[in-house]
Amino acid sequence: MFKKHPLQEEFPEFEAKIHDLKTENEHFKKLFEEYDEVDHEIYRVESDAVPASDETANQLRIKRLHLKDEIYKFLKEN
Repeated sequence: MFKKHPLQEEFPEFEAKIHDLKTENEHFKKLFEEYDEVDHEIYRVESDAVPASDETANQLRIKRLHLKDEIYKFLKEN
């Protein structure tokens, strides 16, 4: 079964901080929205709602991973 990977579940220790930064920091908000969009697209590809090659799916997963790393770094530094 395929599932989404919301940031609040990926980083439960930062749940309150994620909420605050989404409303207070424009850069974080953009990162969050981009991560959410990529995660949603991966879910759609994995559940066969959208046709995509394995290469495209892997590129999306890599993009999500890079965004997740950037968000984690942002959360730790702010």
